[in-house]
Amino acid sequence: MSEQDEIRKVIRTISRLTYLLLTVTGLVVVLLVYYAIDPKIPALTLSTESTTASLLSENSDKIEDGIHLRTGLIEAEGLLAVVNNCTNCHSAKLVIQNRMNKERWISTIRWMQRTQNLWQLGDQEDIIIDYLVANYPPQKKGRRQALNEIEWYALEN
Repeated sequence: MSEQDEIRKVIRTISRLTYLLLTVTGLVVVLLVYYAIDPKIPALTLSTESTTASLLSENSDKIEDGIHLRTGLIEAEGLLAVVNNCTNCHSAKLVIQNRMNKERWISTIRWMQRTQNLWQLGDQEDIIIDYLVANYPPQKKGRRQALNEIEWYALEN
């Protein structure tokens, strides 16, 4: 390797390190500015785990108009079992959009246990299934409702 190649290699290494240093510095500046705007952000606290837990605990069990605010699930018997078991792996929106009968919910749970490493639910399984069947049963998808109270405009020829 010639002396010029070695110099180029050193210059490339210095250039990459400079780029990395500038990137890290930029991120630190952004975080400091953000922290100056809102000092409660968990990213700059000593214990993000405890901060996140305290933020979640403030809103984790709030219910408004029969809806669990954090998840959007319907308030009913078995809600906490569903929250504690189902939302550990996926969004509650996945539960809400999948409306099934008892057999399909059981089948889905078995599939998750077989392929997605869902743990055995034990005595919680009946509670979860009862909640899901009662609050997220299949819906008939029929014709949409007629459009009402529409101000139609005349088309000009």
